[in-house]
Amino acid sequence: MKELIILIPHYNNIEGLYSSIRSIEESFKIDLMVVDDGSKIKPSIIDLKKNYNQGEIIFEALPVNQGIESVLNYGLKKIVDLNYKYIGRLDCGDLCHKNKFLIQLNYLSQNQDIMLLGTQVNFIGSENKKILYKSNLPTTYQKIKKEFYVNCVIIHPTVVFRTQILNTTGFYPTEYKAAEDYAFFFKILKKYKVENLNEVLVDVIFDENGISFKSRKTQIKSKIKIIKDNFYIGFCPIYGILRNSILLYMPHSLLILIKKNFFKK
Repeated sequence: MKELIILIPHYNNIEGLYSSIRSIEESFKIDLMVVDDGSKIKPSIIDLKKNYNQGEIIFEALPVNQGIESVLNYGLKKIVDLNYKYIGRLDCGDLCHKNKFLIQLNYLSQNQDIMLLGTQVNFIGSENKKILYKSNLPTTYQKIKKEFYVNCVIIHPTVVFRTQILNTTGFYPTEYKAAEDYAFFFKILKKYKVENLNEVLVDVIFDENGISFKSRKTQIKSKIKIIKDNFYIGFCPIYGILRNSILLYMPHSLLILIKKNFFKK
């Protein structure tokens, strides 16, 4: 069985893709699977290999744009057939700290009951590349499970998980647009123990013009639906629905201002 492969979806962000794979600095072999979602300008396998030499690169190109949920599921299905023990995630533009994956694999090896492991992150300005604020995510399974009804407290491009969990959880749900990770992690939390390392191992680009911001309302509506679909009578689910309902109508500029001032490094 092979050890680890990193799944990276790509859509019209070649420079971000190259910077992300160049940031992977480890002492062991790590393979990559890059899935292009019908980009106008696609990366070439030759250029990918020029920017990454720490393992094998598998490049898949979808003929037309299908959306992030379909791209991730396409990649996962391919990876399952390749027999890797662990799957990691990384998004184009986000940067790994040195030995990120070694630290996570060592922790997972020492804690066999943990099936998915995330980390803390620095949120970096897209223009000045300076740290805007640092995440303060819960680290224990019980706290993550509780707070997940309020917000997605696992950051997608930080995770490494055991491939075997897909046998019972299945792949990313496709009915929750722009919140496929939130729905996917909810499925995992119901069956398996997950944690976050209390260590910053990824720099996430905070791009106010990015896709995640442009689809913000769609994402919040999907999050509310996910909470309702996993609802029980309790404080956290009720608070989560109320909180996200407020965020749905809160000006985006105000939300960014709050984050920058209350979550400074």
